[in-house]
Amino acid sequence: MAAAPTPAAAAASNFASPSVYVGNLDPRVTEAMLYEHFRATGPVVSVRVCVDSTSQKSLGYGYVNFQSAADADRAIDVLNSSKLADRAICVARVLRDPSLRKSGVTNVVVKGLPAEMEAKQLKELFGKFGSIISIKVATDDTGKP
Repeated sequence: MAAAPTPAAAAASNFASPSVYVGNLDPRVTEAMLYEHFRATGPVVSVRVCVDSTSQKSLGYGYVNFQSAADADRAIDVLNSSKLADRAICVARVLRDPSLRKSGVTNVVVKGLPAEMEAKQLKELFGKFGSIISIKVATDDTGKP
């Protein structure tokens, strides 16, 4: 009888997904804009901006599906915290296991950062401690950290 996969093994299987979550989308972002923003990192199979079923207004997030997991990894590395329609977007691996998403064990909140700190600098700083799925630097209404 095979043993049940460990949480780490389950997480590793999620990393093989060619899909990425895109958060902090400006309400004006369309699927065409999302496609254009991501196509330079690899062949895009499909994109979706999630909308409210009643109002058809953007919910502020979407998904991009690539041909390979390597293309998704490249998109995360290159486009996380990039600007799209005046907002820094969050690009992260899609975690298909709900227990991993809701567990909270992978979330770290860092307060008191210098105003000039950017997501790429945080990734460099914390990357030596393990894999980083996503980084978000909180901003005010003007987009400044």
